[in-house]
Amino acid sequence: MFVGTLTFDLLLGDVHSLKEKRSIVRPIVAELQRKYSVCAAETGNQELHRRAEIGLAVVSGEAGYVTEVLDSCERLVAGRPEVQLLSARRRYHNDDDE
Repeated sequence: MFVGTLTFDLLLGDVHSLKEKRSIVRPIVAELQRKYSVCAAETGNQELHRRAEIGLAVVSGEAGYVTEVLDSCERLVAGRPEVQLLSARRRYHNDDDE
């Protein structure tokens, strides 16, 4: 079993409230879940209205598939015009990890 996690640090555009922030972050999380069948959520910076952290995880029996899905998710988020991707942190885990 292979597990990949990906954490995005995002800067949001012209956002002045947490309500506006949610209107941007929620559709991104929903699209990641729907399109790539990953587990995704807003995982940090909830109190800041111009920053967001989205975390996601994917599990597969093949390491190559995990990498492919993480690549696709990163391209999707990087291509969103309403956010600026500041960083993307990846981690890989497998059955041999202790």
